[in-house]
Amino acid sequence: MRHGFSVQKMTITAMFAVIAILTSLISIPMPGGVPLTLQTFGLALIGYVLGPAGIWSVLVWLFLGLVGLPVFAGFQGGLQVLAGFTGGFILGFPFMTLLCGIGSKRHSVLSAFILGLAGLSVPHLLGILHYCGLTGLSFASSALVMSVPYLVKDVLSVGLAMSLGRMLRRRIAPLTLL
Repeated sequence: MRHGFSVQKMTITAMFAVIAILTSLISIPMPGGVPLTLQTFGLALIGYVLGPAGIWSVLVWLFLGLVGLPVFAGFQGGLQVLAGFTGGFILGFPFMTLLCGIGSKRHSVLSAFILGLAGLSVPHLLGILHYCGLTGLSFASSALVMSVPYLVKDVLSVGLAMSLGRMLRRRIAPLTLL
């Protein structure tokens, strides 16, 4: 088995980083400062298709955003985004992708989905804690604003990403992904 970054691996990483960007840019502003996006779906899909190595695509997306390219929701970029209401979610997304990627290695659909939900809990938890720190609100109050309104959409996004990811993984496995 070859290790390292081949041109093929770098290309696949870049292509899936584009999925992270595109699903982040499609956003609908919501009260509370966290927009409704497709990025939970996109970042879970990256993990379910590429496995744990999908974290590299998410780290590329994160790096591009942190250096100022407008790849985050609402065409935003820069370190100031981490200081805003969505900063905790953004920092939690690599962990979600990693856990979805670990789930992609499971034969059991249930265990793959449970790992995806565990991954989903990381950005939600970090998002709530970050919002608590910014606003001084309690954990429960912050959860009602930052997490609860998005839970159904996010759980469905992880489930859809898992289903689609398992199908895509079977079809493109001959490409020797990452």
